[in-house]
Amino acid sequence: MKNLLQRQWPLIALAFLLALVSFYLVRGGSRITRDVIENAIMSGEGLKLKDIHYTHDDPREGVKWILDAKEVKFSGDKKNILFTDFFLMVESETRASIKLRGKRGSYSRDSGEINLWEDLEGSSEDGYRLLTEYLMINEKDGHLSTDKPVKIYGPFFSVAGTGLFIDLRNEMFKVLSDVTTTITKEVLI
Repeated sequence: MKNLLQRQWPLIALAFLLALVSFYLVRGGSRITRDVIENAIMSGEGLKLKDIHYTHDDPREGVKWILDAKEVKFSGDKKNILFTDFFLMVESETRASIKLRGKRGSYSRDSGEINLWEDLEGSSEDGYRLLTEYLMINEKDGHLSTDKPVKIYGPFFSVAGTGLFIDLRNEMFKVLSDVTTTITKEVLI
């Protein structure tokens, strides 16, 4: 045994040295990563995530929204969220769900506003579609609005115009100007 240790001690010492170096590298690497993340959050720069799925559920309001986005940036105080290439689904206990796709968006926890921009396509569970370039959703008041051109298609009619106001609580909508409405024959019969 003593003879074996004398011949193999360089290999044993090398294995011990490699284990020691590996331990410090792994421990130090996780510490460096943790320090970088903590510094980014503490400095107020916020957090940036890619390919996310985010759910916001408010049982008091009976509203749940689900956001899938290519990229999301949280502000340093985590009160504002910016997102790109998104799919947003808003579900309500009392109304049909709404699905929206677009290029850019933001959410403010303080104001309860969701702002959506560029190539917006929306659809509702009850068969209506919405096309516009900008939409603001006021979560607290239950309103959707825009001052941009808008088109709404439904099972019985289509409406095109400029500007839109939707009151989700009273289930009412208004197209504000330059309105063109088409009603299908089946509604009139």
